[in-house]
Amino acid sequence: MNHTVSSEAWQNLWFNSTLVGETGINAALCGTWGCPVLMVSGDIAVCREATELLGPGLTAVPVKAGLGRTSARQLPPRRARQLIEEGSRRALADLHAVRPYDPGRPCEIRVEFARSEALDVYARRPGCEVVGDRLLAIRGDDWWSAWKAFYLG
Repeated sequence: MNHTVSSEAWQNLWFNSTLVGETGINAALCGTWGCPVLMVSGDIAVCREATELLGPGLTAVPVKAGLGRTSARQLPPRRARQLIEEGSRRALADLHAVRPYDPGRPCEIRVEFARSEALDVYARRPGCEVVGDRLLAIRGDDWWSAWKAFYLG
């Protein structure tokens, strides 16, 4: 997933065997405080990813289609703003349409790195274990404790 926070250092991340991108990471962060993600807007791929992860109650507003790693076909800004505003109204009409996302307890986070030298930096952090050529595992009672060990060191 090209936009999994930093595709330069790491390229894939799983919560308990569920592959997630930035949307899943942010949804888990919001879910930590009981806050559901009600709407997502972006390209078709992120809208599909978010709906698969968070369920059909999510309001997804695609405003562009990815053509490759660095290009997309976008709606005109005026039309995109109109669709996002309409989607926001729909999403806020039912605050219980989506449950807060919780990756599960206990939680194992697996991170696949783009380059082995990037793995070396994280491998030295407490609680992080190298489990493959470019794969790191971090385990915690919940996703947040595992994430802090990985991301915050």
